[in-house]
Amino acid sequence: MLSLNNAIKLKAKAPLLLHSFTLPTTKITLAFRSVSTPLNETALSLNTTTPNTIPFLPSPFLSCRAAMMTAACVQVKEQIELTETEKKIFDRLLNTLRHFNLQTQLRVAGGWVRDKLLGKECYDIDIALDNMLGSEFVDKVQEYLSTTGEVAQGLAVIPSNPEQSKHLETARMRLFDLWIDFVNLRCEDYSENSRIPTMKFGTAEEDAYRRDLTINSLFYNINTNLVEDFTKRGLEDLKFGRIVTPLPPKATFLDDPLRVLRAIRFGARFDFTLDEELKKAAACDDVKTALAAKISRERVGTEIDLMISGNQPVKAIDYVCDLTLFWVVFSLPPKVEPAVSEECHRLSAAYLDASWKLIQLIGCSNFDDEQRRLCLYSALFLPLRSAAYKDRKDKKVMNIHKSLEKFLSLIPSLLSNEDIQLTEVDWGREFDDVPFTSKLRVLTGFLLREIKDFWRVALLISTLLYPTGTECSQDIIDKHFQLDKRKNIFVSVDNAIVKLGLEKVWDLKPLVNGKDIMNVLQLKVGGPLVREWQQKALSWQLAHPSGTAEECLDWMKETHSKRIKME
Repeated sequence: MLSLNNAIKLKAKAPLLLHSFTLPTTKITLAFRSVSTPLNETALSLNTTTPNTIPFLPSPFLSCRAAMMTAACVQVKEQIELTETEKKIFDRLLNTLRHFNLQTQLRVAGGWVRDKLLGKECYDIDIALDNMLGSEFVDKVQEYLSTTGEVAQGLAVIPSNPEQSKHLETARMRLFDLWIDFVNLRCEDYSENSRIPTMKFGTAEEDAYRRDLTINSLFYNINTNLVEDFTKRGLEDLKFGRIVTPLPPKATFLDDPLRVLRAIRFGARFDFTLDEELKKAAACDDVKTALAAKISRERVGTEIDLMISGNQPVKAIDYVCDLTLFWVVFSLPPKVEPAVSEECHRLSAAYLDASWKLIQLIGCSNFDDEQRRLCLYSALFLPLRSAAYKDRKDKKVMNIHKSLEKFLSLIPSLLSNEDIQLTEVDWGREFDDVPFTSKLRVLTGFLLREIKDFWRVALLISTLLYPTGTECSQDIIDKHFQLDKRKNIFVSVDNAIVKLGLEKVWDLKPLVNGKDIMNVLQLKVGGPLVREWQQKALSWQLAHPSGTAEECLDWMKETHSKRIKME
């Protein structure tokens, strides 16, 4: 069955807050520096005299009023505020420079700078060095700490591994319970048929321009306490919520097509606008061909998983669809049966949107991160649930889809709290002896034991298809799936399952074991017959929640005796 390739478990990110750039009257220290500012220049101080407004520096720090009227201003801090832990870490690194009289510039790169400017905490500190390898500097830090009586922890060197997109050696060490990565500044050249570049030492400006996006190209210079914007537009794009590449987008994407997905992910995560030229480049045939040819399915799966696990999964997949990348990202294996419609991706996006909104209506607290993630994947691939091929990889999404038919057959009974004829699904011979009045509890119990903690995921997806046979159509989409009604169905069925005492039924310990069954059946060895009676015994146990092991064995003896007589 069709399932996602090697999806990776990752945490969801918090959404971005917007504001109007208004603060009380105060003295503001602007700790920003463009590439034209000398390294030793002091931070610029300016006093504001008009209450509740902050004047902005000229280009590259454009005023919001001077920017495009359609661009929204994003709350960007005027100065990076270090935590106490970060201060201690940076002090140790600067003391290392002084101790050995090193002229090295220490710069925190990429996401940490971006997130700190957005007022978010970030524990992923990557430090770029201008004149030595990371391993060399880590050795210096370790030697310095030994002179102070401190002990460096967790020292490691991660070798380059181009096949896994690890293009340069990285040194790691643990300071004050935080992992710090050290790597030298670099520039890179790409060959025509590979996303693996040739790496060499570079300047800070070269390193900034090789980054995927301008908002990720900013540095925080630990030596000077200044934010450095070598592309001259990283801060501006961050303030106005724009996703732009430092270099022309098509060349950037052809060099490393994975950057297309990263641009989409960051655009969705921060609710930023994708640059028009970037969108044209991402959707062009050359880039799509490069993405399919140069990037492994595992790397694509990792990026998609970060989108689905993030705070704006629907927006991310909408970008993927709008840029005509869906069938590049979710390329199907050959000989999938039945054939899938080219427009299937729109239904996938619609189901994803509906499931995301339904989760919000029901309440996010009802689903943990993994359940929410699996729910979104199940919805995304819902139009493909009948498509089949041989696959030995992760089966979670497939198992959810397999349970839908059974769940759909149970929903009418669970909604009415009555046992009605359950003939739509072949449940198996082991349920033939179940009393009619107990069949609902028994069948529901077996279904939940099959999918365990993910039964609410299966229930939510089932409500999108209820009543049985309902398919996503334009009419249903136009009516927004009537999500309020589907929420009520979910809540009613959920309550019915809890009332039946089945919420954690997979933890139920069987009253009898295989040895007990072999004694009743007078068997010397186990086999299919024992497994069949184990299921029958569990059915009896679910039908008689207050029953004892002795009562279950008496029932087995009586039933087995009747079967022998009939044979």
